[in-house]
Amino acid sequence: MAATASVGVAMASVRGLALPSPGTLRSSFAGSSLRQSPLSFSTPSARPLVVFAATKKAVAVLKGNSKVEGVVHLTQEEGGPTTVKVLISGLAPGKHGFHLHEFGDTTNGCLSTGAHFNPKGLTHGAPEDDVRHAGDLGNVVADDKGVVEVTIVDSQIPLSGTNSVVGRALVVHELEDDLGKGGHELSSTTGNAGGRLACGVVGLTPN
Repeated sequence: MAATASVGVAMASVRGLALPSPGTLRSSFAGSSLRQSPLSFSTPSARPLVVFAATKKAVAVLKGNSKVEGVVHLTQEEGGPTTVKVLISGLAPGKHGFHLHEFGDTTNGCLSTGAHFNPKGLTHGAPEDDVRHAGDLGNVVADDKGVVEVTIVDSQIPLSGTNSVVGRALVVHELEDDLGKGGHELSSTTGNAGGRLACGVVGLTPN
């Protein structure tokens, strides 16, 4: 009987517990209560998305049947123009046409590199002209020692995409490019820049 009475008292005590109201737990013992703090969740503050531009680099080593030789380094930040650093030696002092040709084929020397790279089918012009070949890079100027050291920045010779110049050839010519304005029968196609002294295929390099 004593055990039964104890169980009854315990059950009565359990029944005496009041249902908790929102945010508060109450019991029937001496009116004590437990305050429950509302749950809160915080999310980290948004951070700006930073996209690092991919830099592409390429090089062309120029060689030919003459003493002319050189190295050309090309660099492009994603979406930007291409920077072309030109170093050539063995030229006659003065201006020489400098172009990007459509093929990287040197099986027949520089002759097999084809015409100027011209994906838009336009006539020959100066680098700053609206109407020009993409490969029209104008003239480079050799000093009295026959050396060219110049930097060209151009937006029509990308290192990636549909009109990428990778796999095509850079060519330095014997004569000055008349930039399509010389009135010669070859002005509108080659700038009447004469023979091809040296050339090199543009190839990607590690970044």
